[in-house]
Amino acid sequence: MSSKKTNKSIVKKTSGDLINSRLHMGHMKDDVVFPVAPSTAPVSASYASLLSALKERICSERLRVVMSSNSALVLLYWDIGQNILNKQRGEGWGAKVIDRLSTDLTKEFPDMKGFSPRNLKYMRAFAAAWPEKPFVQAALAQITWYHNITLLDKLKDQASRIWYARKAAEHGWSQPVLCLQIENCAHERAGKAVNNFPAAMPPTDSDMARQIFKDPYLFDFLGTADTRREKEVEQSLIDHIQKFLLELGQGFAFVGRQVHLELGDSDFYIDLLFYHLKLRCYVVIELKAGKLEPGHVSQLNMYMNVVDDVLRHSDDKPTIGLLLVKQKNKMMAEYALRGYVKPISIAQWKTQITRSLPEALKSSLPTIQEIETELGRKKRKKT
Repeated sequence: MSSKKTNKSIVKKTSGDLINSRLHMGHMKDDVVFPVAPSTAPVSASYASLLSALKERICSERLRVVMSSNSALVLLYWDIGQNILNKQRGEGWGAKVIDRLSTDLTKEFPDMKGFSPRNLKYMRAFAAAWPEKPFVQAALAQITWYHNITLLDKLKDQASRIWYARKAAEHGWSQPVLCLQIENCAHERAGKAVNNFPAAMPPTDSDMARQIFKDPYLFDFLGTADTRREKEVEQSLIDHIQKFLLELGQGFAFVGRQVHLELGDSDFYIDLLFYHLKLRCYVVIELKAGKLEPGHVSQLNMYMNVVDDVLRHSDDKPTIGLLLVKQKNKMMAEYALRGYVKPISIAQWKTQITRSLPEALKSSLPTIQEIETELGRKKRKKT
């Protein structure tokens, strides 16, 4: 009898000791505890390593599951679209059959919401646009179905669709961002900036940098007011930093604005300083509200020399310069860059994309001379 009591008290004492040894909230009480996770300070290095490895594994596995399920869905929709196409071609299926198919599939799979008549027609259009399944599997299944619908709706030629599909997968663009990039004609501006990259950088780095920098840059969020001072433009870019970074492209990390630089007894200020995570280098941006002048390149080159000498880490690659001007003469830009060994790109910035009129429409519009002639006639009639 007494031995049983003793054993019970030992168990109780052991339980209390365990509670007392743990971090907890509130008062201590046997068999009741609000535990608090210990801080990471006393944790061993091996635990930290294990935790880091598990986090990485979980993140990659979760991403793999999401991506694989997305790929499977896109391929399923392509298969459905191919079947509809084959039936239409072989048996003359019409719109009514698609409506019936939508009803039957929705009834059979009530938990799936992708079988509306509209979506089935998108599947048919998707299969018609991309007849080769291996390409669909390799490229288009890496983006969501909504991305693919956007490509079908907003673009007519396959080359543009392929370009945006690959960029969306590479940079992780959301569907709204993809729409914005298409509306701003990103594919027409990428790699168009005047630069000396081939002469100043190794071929691999040069090709990558050429694709990252564009011309013109579109700062439509600045509005259409005629801004004449660099600082006003600069302040507006910082006020809209999220949109500014989106326009610059993937990989740009903001370091500073009006970065103070003392050279002897002279003071200078770098307009904008970034670091590019993929190129592994600093990017110095000089912003001009007027037209290109040769002295702008010399000033930018000086800033880049100082950044390379003072800020650049031994693992960083040479700094790249980007000169953004309101007006650019292409020939002047090419001559201004000759002889410089630092990689520099010159591009324009605009507040709106100006698109040329189609040839058919041009012929139907009056010329300036015709307008002036007509105004002259009206003026003479009045007098």
